[in-house]
Amino acid sequence: MSRIGKMPITVPTKVKVSIDKGNLVTVSGPKGTLQQQFDPDMQIELRENQLKISRPTDQRGHRAQHGLTRAVLANMVQGVNAGFTRRLEVRGVGYRAEKRGSSLVLSVGKSHTVEFVPPSADVVFEVDKDGRSFTISGIDKTRIGELAAEVRRTRPPEPYQGKGIRYEGEYVRQKAGKTGKAGKK
Repeated sequence: MSRIGKMPITVPTKVKVSIDKGNLVTVSGPKGTLQQQFDPDMQIELRENQLKISRPTDQRGHRAQHGLTRAVLANMVQGVNAGFTRRLEVRGVGYRAEKRGSSLVLSVGKSHTVEFVPPSADVVFEVDKDGRSFTISGIDKTRIGELAAEVRRTRPPEPYQGKGIRYEGEYVRQKAGKTGKAGKK
């Protein structure tokens, strides 16, 4: 049995979960509403403020879907209740981030500024006063993670000087640069 899949998900009192035919699950809470279609073979039950997921057989596909279904449902419940955030840092001389309206504008050593518009109303950008770090927050964990990766791809950290956009706490291995040959002509 899957260690992840068999754990029940506790549903907070402020969160409402509805399961329709065909495993269309709608989770709504104080931060918003999320909806996801799951594999119809998985049995999803809501009993006494706990979601329990079970699988019909021990086939490889069912075992994989069991843990995945439980993890995605847990992320949906946490997202509508508390939300998710990704914090990124901007490093480099002249590199900075700013917020214009609801958009994030990055100056990262290109000939133009790069603008990111939030993909939906529940995604919010927050920039620190110094413009060196910013936060992406929202209710959908996959959307927040994908947006953070897309922002990081505009200027990933380079290994020689460390300039670029990185996740907070990310370690970037520094490489030694070229060494000059002294004394040779």
